Amino acid sequence: MTAIREVVVEADGGSRGNPGPAGYGAVVLDPVTGETLAERAEYIGVATNNVAEYKGLVAGLKAARELFPDAAVHVRMDSKLVVEQMSGRWKIKHPDMKPLAAEAARVFPARQVRYEWIPREKNKHADRLANEAMDAGKRGKQWEPSASSAALDASAARSAAAAPSGPPGDATAGAARARAALAGTGAGTSSGAGTASGAGASSGARTGSGGGTGSGGAGVRADDGLFAADETIAAQARASLAAAATAERETAASGDFEAEAGVLGHEPAPAAPAAPGWGAPDMGAPATFVLLRHGETALTPEKRFSGSGGTDPELSAAGLRQADAVAAALAARGTIQAIVSSPLKRCRQTAEAVAARLGLDVRIEDGLRETDFGAWEGLTFAEVRERYAEDLDAWLASPKAAPTGGGESFATVARRVSATRDRLTAAYAGRTVLLVTHVTPVKTLVRLALGAPPESLFRMELSAASLSAVAYYADGNASVRLLNDTAHLR
Repeated sequence: MTAIREVVVEADGGSRGNPGPAGYGAVVLDPVTGETLAERAEYIGVATNNVAEYKGLVAGLKAARELFPDAAVHVRMDSKLVVEQMSGRWKIKHPDMKPLAAEAARVFPARQVRYEWIPREKNKHADRLANEAMDAGKRGKQWEPSASSAALDASAARSAAAAPSGPPGDATAGAARARAALAGTGAGTSSGAGTASGAGASSGARTGSGGGTGSGGAGVRADDGLFAADETIAAQARASLAAAATAERETAASGDFEAEAGVLGHEPAPAAPAAPGWGAPDMGAPATFVLLRHGETALTPEKRFSGSGGTDPELSAAGLRQADAVAAALAARGTIQAIVSSPLKRCRQTAEAVAARLGLDVRIEDGLRETDFGAWEGLTFAEVRERYAEDLDAWLASPKAAPTGGGESFATVARRVSATRDRLTAAYAGRTVLLVTHVTPVKTLVRLALGAPPESLFRMELSAASLSAVAYYADGNASVRLLNDTAHLR
């Protein structure tokens, strides 16, 4: 057999509990034909998601080396953590992952391997293998290739996963698709009834002049059951276009915002010809993120910097009461279908209080952690001003400036949070998910959804144990439903 000069390795891992019963899957593919060249999967006992993902990577690389030791290897994974760490852009801090990363790096010379992050829906083959391995482990067995069905859906899955035209939830990218839809459909100029199409289409017809009911001629979207919502699809499109216009004006006016937008891959969309009316594609049921800031710690009322690089404080007595109050409120609403939490203790405690009320598990997501504030951890704003005045001024002036001592800039956090958002919107399409996180990630998600400039982070109030909400639609639009709701605490 003639050696293939390039192969694709897709790998994944999962844990049912994190840590919990875990397994990995990996597949080696011909990049031209998409043919499956090798599959690997294994149940590995109790482990975390990240450990399982790394083990999947190692197995996939070793399978590729067995086939073609001199091949150029294109690794594709939906784990941003593994991709960024193996690419050398993120440090590897966790002791369980350092030896696995080192093992992966030894399989091929570094010059032969490149890494790419892909959305979860494009990694279904490896994901299926990982789940088959965990299922086998649950039965007290190991995965057998003869019992696998993962390859059967691989071709269809890859064909169905069309290339995205922009990350979901960014107002500028979403508005570009709204403009294209408006220009292409003429916004429904027929005076007769039209039929809605798509996954979320209503069984009834849209009626009325202009092709829809309600103001502006667009069909009314049903309440998603989370919070009262009477916005129409037309209002959704108008809001996206307005946000895009704001983003484009800020891009022209602010070098910092333009630089960050370029890093995130959000290009201003060209204006489309004005349409005679309003209409929009059916966007189906959104992935709705209910954003819960954790309850108070001892540092919260003192307004001290408390990020991911400090002491990892636990909830105070007041914070525990707040967690119980928000858990009762969410249980009464009854709309949460899954819970995802930052790995930091204050978030995990808050998430566990809600999970106990709702009977749900808590998934840990590293991308939801708070900013690393470096040498500022544990200090008040006044103390930082006194000790690090120049660094503080730079940080307030630019999202690319990091806190003293190697902390994270807001631009870095925005990249991390947006990658996490994309991963979670793909994983929870059409569902309502509680994200238990921190001030900066919540504000960043809201900022990106609105297309607001980075300085807007300093203009949002976000109380401990407050609720916010953003809905993400399949066409890339986002709708901010709620910000800083604390009614459950009164």
